[in-house]
Amino acid sequence: MPFNHHFDIPTGITYLNTPGNGLLPRSTRQWRTERDNAFFDVAGKLRDQQPAFIQEVRADIADVFNTDVQRVFATPNFSFGFTTLLDRLPRTFKYLLLNEDYPSLNYPVISRGLTYRTVEVNEQLENNIRNGINEFRPDVLLLSIVQYVNGIKIDLAFIQEIKRAHPNLLIVGDGTQFLGTEPFSFDISGFDGLGASGYKWLMSGFGNGFFMISERLEHLLNTALDERPLPQEAMWSSKTIIQTFFEPGHQDTLSHGSLSQSLRFLKGIGLHEVKKHVETVSTVAYEELARRDLLLPSVANRSIRSSLINIQIPPSCYSDLTDKGILCFPRGSGIRVGIHLYNTVGDIERLIEVIDTYR
Repeated sequence: MPFNHHFDIPTGITYLNTPGNGLLPRSTRQWRTERDNAFFDVAGKLRDQQPAFIQEVRADIADVFNTDVQRVFATPNFSFGFTTLLDRLPRTFKYLLLNEDYPSLNYPVISRGLTYRTVEVNEQLENNIRNGINEFRPDVLLLSIVQYVNGIKIDLAFIQEIKRAHPNLLIVGDGTQFLGTEPFSFDISGFDGLGASGYKWLMSGFGNGFFMISERLEHLLNTALDERPLPQEAMWSSKTIIQTFFEPGHQDTLSHGSLSQSLRFLKGIGLHEVKKHVETVSTVAYEELARRDLLLPSVANRSIRSSLINIQIPPSCYSDLTDKGILCFPRGSGIRVGIHLYNTVGDIERLIEVIDTYR
């Protein structure tokens, strides 16, 4: 079943740049217009309702990703949430990173002078991580669920396996290139912390994101902050000590509300249906690209695949692709595309038609 009728995509445009910036559903865009008008109504009351509104946003996040609302924090993006967490953890902790993972995940560890080691991202990713844990004995494993350049996706069952084998290891992830493409239950995932920005696969625009933490990580943070005084001001009286760090100031209700609306849109369709559609279209793409030997070997040799694909054609093809209405982006050694619920097999056929002119 096609879902592109929920989006305003002009004729002649093949939109494959979700890994860079997802499209907002028409319903979310309409909500934004109505919300903005109501918010700036001088006689209106919306401006005084930020705390209750943000709590509704947290509840939507917790509902879609199956966790406790008290362990969900509304942040402006992944990076803010992650660095807030990182600065609350002991500086003696050792970190296992993935080589060339997203800079917002790796660089804060490096720039703070923390102890770390990296493992290679290739077709043997899970084995590389397992060996890295056994050799380095890290306190924290950091990784993106889907790699932003090559599209390699971690085996989520492997995360659960690692957590069972190493229960004291903190596993913290970036779900920005993943959440919104299939069902995901945080509380049984094996992750202790998982955050995301909403502007890609969650189709929510800029300025919104969130961070979820496990009961164990919540306990660790509360223990570390136990001697810190709680705020005494009435307007912060309902905040937990952890919230004062993750949500320290005012929050943009239009941006966070956009995330809430898009989550409700995805829930209405059903993330199982989203997954089914994305896998159907992605399978066609993988088959056509494999037939032309245009997949990275590290991706071609894996059975677990994401809907983010780096097509091995020269990055210099980017200008011609966009001139022909195919919106994508050059990354690494090729052209990066993403397949989401507004894409169709027809989009893949159009992409292949243009690619074939380069061969």
